[in-house]
Formats: sequence, C-alpha cells, structure tokens
Amino acid sequence: MERGLIAIAAAIAVFAGFGTAFGEGMAAAKAVEAVGRNPEAENKIRLMMIVGCGISETVAIYGLLVSFILMFLFK
Repeated sequence: MERGLIAIAAAIAVFAGFGTAFGEGMAAAKAVEAVGRNPEAENKIRLMMIVGCGISETVAIYGLLVSFILMFLFK
C-alpha cells in the first residue's frame, strides 16, 4: 500500500510540468501577439519571453526532482 501512495505522490509532482507547458504556451502566444502589434520591440519582447520561460521551466524541473526523490529514496 505504501508503494502505491508514493507512486501517486510522484505522479502528482510530475503533473507540475503540465502547468509549466500551459504557461509557456501562453507566454509564447502573447509574445507573438505583441510582436504583431509592435514589430520594433521584437528583440526586447523575445528576451523577456525567453527569460520568463526559463524561470517557469524551473517548476517542471523541481517537480521532476521531487518525483525522483519520492521514487528512489522512499522505497
């Protein structure tokens, strides 16, 4: 029974990646929209989008790290 609960907890931790993917998709969509409205600011918009996506990607990496800890340390 305990292994099953650990597996469920690991799956929930990996589920953070879905929110990250959704957020990065929204950021890319808004960046494309912003470039369409103001093409002169393309470099600034791209830089801010890349920084924002990089920061939000850490959530997915932390979720993966937590799931590995749950799977391999709590046998």
